[in-house]
Amino acid sequence: MDVKEFLGLERHGATNQWSLIVQERVCTPGDFLFGGCGLGAMIVALEETTGRPTIWATAQYLSYAPLGSTLNIDVNVTVVGGHITQARAVGRDQDREVLTVNASLGSNALEVGGIWVTPPSVPKPLDCPERPFPPHAQDSVFKHIETRIASGRTWDQIDGTPGGPDSAFWARFPQHLDPSAATLAIFADYLSGALAHPLGRHTMGRSLDNTIRMVQVQPTEWVLCDMRVHALVDGYAQGIVFLWSETGALLATASQSMAIKLWEFEA
Repeated sequence: MDVKEFLGLERHGATNQWSLIVQERVCTPGDFLFGGCGLGAMIVALEETTGRPTIWATAQYLSYAPLGSTLNIDVNVTVVGGHITQARAVGRDQDREVLTVNASLGSNALEVGGIWVTPPSVPKPLDCPERPFPPHAQDSVFKHIETRIASGRTWDQIDGTPGGPDSAFWARFPQHLDPSAATLAIFADYLSGALAHPLGRHTMGRSLDNTIRMVQVQPTEWVLCDMRVHALVDGYAQGIVFLWSETGALLATASQSMAIKLWEFEA
């Protein structure tokens, strides 16, 4: 299975139009399209339409695509240069715009370079405990991605005591999907649940935007999602995720703004 098959994304002939049916495996526990899956689908559509890899892509989430609905995607290639293509994708549920993604795609070669950040020191994936989810979150995308806690607290350890702003977990698709900009975008959207660690309270996060910046694609079964929450003020939070391979290679960074609320059962 590749990520396009996992998402259920289909292209309509040789056009720039795509669609996917919002199934359980791409949904939040609230039964609407998981933001990372929406961005991932748009990235696949943009890359296959332009024939170029993602440099960066940013999504603005405007509305919801509920379980069972069809997300129709239109790709508009705006500028094609020697190395970079600028393009936009819009996803709609019938006539209602759900999300818009702007992106730059392309590649270049330069004889100098470097990576100046380092991964956190954490145990290897199989030495980490599984990351459990509560029953009300089971029938969602979380059931279809395997995660293991590398640092931070489990759901049942969140007891009202504030903690640190940083946490990390290992993630992989049980179908062993090859890493790509789209799969990394899906993992990165787990940041929307990372506020539980600093607050010590169970929270829900609704992504307002989501930006992924690609560094490199390398083969790796597990991806380390190194999450760093920056602030939560007046119900809105910001943070960043560093995405690392098992060998410590930086694959991408991602950031987003989130509307945060407490889980209803706790509030």
